[in-house]
Amino acid sequence: MNIQWYPGHMTKARRAMEEDVKLVDLVIELVDARAPFSSRNPDIDQLAKGKARMVLLNKADLADGESCARWTRWFEDQGICVVKIDARNRGTLKAVQAKVGEACREKIERDRRRGILNRPIRAMVVGIPNVGKSTFINSFAGKASAKTGNRPGVTKGNQWIRLNKTLELLDTPGILWPRFEDQQAGLRLALIGSINDEILNKEELAAELIGFLKQTFPRALKERYGLEEQEDAYCCLEEIARKRSCLAKGGQPDLPRAAALLLDDFRSGRLGAITLEQPKDLPGSQGEGEEKTGSREEASDGRA
Repeated sequence: MNIQWYPGHMTKARRAMEEDVKLVDLVIELVDARAPFSSRNPDIDQLAKGKARMVLLNKADLADGESCARWTRWFEDQGICVVKIDARNRGTLKAVQAKVGEACREKIERDRRRGILNRPIRAMVVGIPNVGKSTFINSFAGKASAKTGNRPGVTKGNQWIRLNKTLELLDTPGILWPRFEDQQAGLRLALIGSINDEILNKEELAAELIGFLKQTFPRALKERYGLEEQEDAYCCLEEIARKRSCLAKGGQPDLPRAAALLLDDFRSGRLGAITLEQPKDLPGSQGEGEEKTGSREEASDGRA
């Protein structure tokens, strides 16, 4: 399936970010822990050039733990501070403030040498749509400072939020790049909900997910739906429809309903803790012989 989605307001948002990044000390980038590379906008590396960097692996509770550890090491190898979080859980955000100080250590020491004390760090929060930026800011601030929503594109304009005397955050709209050169990246973004479902063929998307799960997390479908081995993804989808009573008139499987149910189960974590990509899968990466995470039969953390 060919995936393209770039609403007009994102062009305006990118131009605004180019100007606003000049005002900040730190760029905090949220990515989805289930697809940490695909859920990055490569433009942000250029936009944030010369700034302190931090990556928050959001929705880490929905991702495979070993995979999160691998991605943490990968980002740290790029010189980027990393924190695993669940933006809805304030308890997971305690490490963020300490990491802000670590990421901005050079800036803080430079200010101290100049006699500038207690100047707050100004951080820009960036990321693609629906990755959890506004939820993170509201949880971190302890109040509803930024608009949130369970669909892409809720944040339309920039908002400054003063958290405390040491840190100010700038919330920005989520931006995607204009064209997905890697359709696998587009597929992963569609699966995690970063692309508007209304423009997608959910049956095709569900079939792609089934194919991935059968290869890398083979127990997920059996444990959730009681599926036996099926070669064809659409046969699996029909079986899910029957087992979950997603039936049309005449008792025929309602594939659109079954597809929507499967995608919701994946996005909510009811299929278990699943990661869609690994550092070793990146172009030019080493360790091609490493075992794929998820192929382990014992990988069942977080399964409901």
